[in-house]
Amino acid sequence: MSDVFQFMKLSRNPGDKVDAAVRRIEFKEIYQPLHAVDAADQAGRCLSCGNPYCEWECPVHNYIPNWLKLVEEGRLFEAAELSHQTNSLPEICGRVCPQDRLCEGACTLNQGGFGAVSIGSIEKYIADEAFKAGWRPDMSRVIASGKTVAVIGAGPAGLACADVLARNGVKAVVYDRYEEIGGLLTFGIPEFKLEKAVVRRRREVLEGMGVEFVLKTEVGKDISIDKLLKKHDAVFMGMGAYRYMRGGFPGEDSPGVMEALPYLVNNIRQSLGTLPKGEAALSMRGKRVLVLGGGDTAMDCNRTAIRQGARRVICAYRRDEANMPGSKREVANAREEGVEFLWNRQPLAIEPMIGGTLAVKLAETRLGEPDANGRRSAEVVPGSEEIIECDHVIVAFGFQAEAAGWFEAQGIATAANGRTLAPARGKHPCQTSHPKIFAGGDMVRGADLVVRAVHDGRQAAEGILGYLDI
Repeated sequence: MSDVFQFMKLSRNPGDKVDAAVRRIEFKEIYQPLHAVDAADQAGRCLSCGNPYCEWECPVHNYIPNWLKLVEEGRLFEAAELSHQTNSLPEICGRVCPQDRLCEGACTLNQGGFGAVSIGSIEKYIADEAFKAGWRPDMSRVIASGKTVAVIGAGPAGLACADVLARNGVKAVVYDRYEEIGGLLTFGIPEFKLEKAVVRRRREVLEGMGVEFVLKTEVGKDISIDKLLKKHDAVFMGMGAYRYMRGGFPGEDSPGVMEALPYLVNNIRQSLGTLPKGEAALSMRGKRVLVLGGGDTAMDCNRTAIRQGARRVICAYRRDEANMPGSKREVANAREEGVEFLWNRQPLAIEPMIGGTLAVKLAETRLGEPDANGRRSAEVVPGSEEIIECDHVIVAFGFQAEAAGWFEAQGIATAANGRTLAPARGKHPCQTSHPKIFAGGDMVRGADLVVRAVHDGRQAAEGILGYLDI
């Protein structure tokens, strides 16, 4: 029986973390899985709050206290079934969500200084162990509707949409330009955070549910949107936000300066053995690397460069550590692995030097008045310039959504910032200005969390089901 004071007898345990000296030389997940007894003990720390803040802070509103109780009681398959009722990718969200800013940050134990329940690690444990034991979604009561939906993009929004559609008897056909599913789950997030076998297993699960994948196929290039609209009863767009945000300073296009995403994709394709013919393998071995940015993508670049054998990795961000947009956990991991941080630094220019190196001019900043988004703006301190010499600069300022070339012809409305207009509230949630086309994820809300893309994909599927009158 659960001990109401178990949270005082047991400390928080999110799973053992591989020592930094080992993990900095290998592309493997750094958090070890919980054993069954540890998962049960950690789940037993939950206070079963009458008003579960963890659940409300979770973007998909997972039934967290409920499946924690099932884990404590050893009812693994029931926990897996319950976790999948709200989240189409629990094993992935358990790995990559910034729980410290969401469910665990809101945990009553965390607020009380006792250390949050290890919600993310337990979520990962539930799915991983249930799959190993043979659990799969029960499709025995699903009645085929005869309807089909084209899903453009095999990222988290597209996969979540396909999952909900399949469970409601709608055939989902997912089109993606990459050679494997996952979008940035596969090609953006490094393997030390998410090993690709996890994504491949999810593909097998979805295919077992009847979802079809058409890969290496770009809509608008390899197949037309007109053909998809003619072939399918509805279309969902989950194409993400891939447009690189520029810094706008001199020398940004200099040799040796690279964008974050192509660098990360290149490294992952090296690991997968899918690097396109003629594309050079990028490596930071023996190099001095400066990463510009303070989000999770910047941390991915920092930690990838370390593992590639960089001689030195410095990360410069224009605000202080308390105001950075990325996960505090990722910053801590990067620092443990040898990344150096320069806070309150604004890049002013990059100048190529004789011998192929780069001179990066940075200025110190101080936080001023809030900007349009409510964040305090970074103001340059006059006379504070300094020069950092390096071999490569990786720019990780984030990504923006943009309209596809065929949007205008289809009458798909977008905002001035390039985001697709697909209101969450309306007759059919996530419906665009083209009644047959729905959208969700980063292309609607801008670059954001995986779990929010999952939420959007699931919500769009509900909108599609309403549109199809199912």
